[in-house]
Amino acid sequence: MTSDALATAIGESLGMRLCPRPAGRVHGGSINECYRWESDAGPIFVKLARQRRPSHDVHDDSPGDATSGDLTSGATFEAEAAGLQELERANAVRVPRVLGLGSSLGTAWLALEWIHRPTASASGGSRASGTADALLGEQLAQQHRTSRPAFGWDRNNTIGSTPQLNDWNENWITFWRERRLRYQLHLAARNGYGGRLQDRGATLLSQLDDGLSSHHPAPSLLHGDLWGGNRLTDEDGQPVIFDPAVYYGDREADIAMTHLFGGYGKDFYAAYEAAWPRDPGHEVRADLYNLYHVLNHLNLFGGGYLRQAAGMIDRLLAAAGR
Repeated sequence: MTSDALATAIGESLGMRLCPRPAGRVHGGSINECYRWESDAGPIFVKLARQRRPSHDVHDDSPGDATSGDLTSGATFEAEAAGLQELERANAVRVPRVLGLGSSLGTAWLALEWIHRPTASASGGSRASGTADALLGEQLAQQHRTSRPAFGWDRNNTIGSTPQLNDWNENWITFWRERRLRYQLHLAARNGYGGRLQDRGATLLSQLDDGLSSHHPAPSLLHGDLWGGNRLTDEDGQPVIFDPAVYYGDREADIAMTHLFGGYGKDFYAAYEAAWPRDPGHEVRADLYNLYHVLNHLNLFGGGYLRQAAGMIDRLLAAAGR
């Protein structure tokens, strides 16, 4: 999707001159094309996606459901930029600064600050990693202190390429049931994953009021997709988080996802707990919160995640005595 004309258009929008072609591809994501692009102001990070029209997906009229369409590529980048700016305003964990976004020549683009990483010789090995983990734990607890009166966010965004519904709700149980789990189960049924997954999933949804009745979290500012691939350490040893799926929710949901695919050391958890200990029962709730992400992986990547999702539902129902 790169071209001399695209470089010119992006540069004019940003008020800088870009080299005709990017310096190299940045790997790690599976949805968009990402590049390091040199400019007369230094390197920048550019994310590209072909523009597409949304396809509308109308849901049942049960409480909490909504009419949601796939976001266009431009709207997805707008939501990502807004999420990064929301996190930046918390003045806690560093995020890449948004330089600009737009669309040119049939391509949506998002330009971000380039984060310089330490060289291998200067990284300091495990000690530096442990220090960065501890800083991230402390700073994430500070970020989670940023709150709103309700759960959700000002706009919908995406989790991966899946629409993420963020309509405000003052009740956390209702929000998680309707905006997160029921929506993913709806997509799973549409994708052909019915039977026991749907039956046991429906039972779990009916039990949430009892299972979470004693848990009363404050709406915390969440990154929303905090797996290990969405964090790094800059050249000054400061943690950086990126690719957010921002909303206000139970802070335990962010911590739960750090366990799902690994990438976080013991210093991270110790620092977070020292700054703001989690409530009793968070181990069981971690399965409930990670179920959302596993169902999303099922819907995005296929049946390899079916057994994991079903097993999580079974564990949650067993913990509830069902």
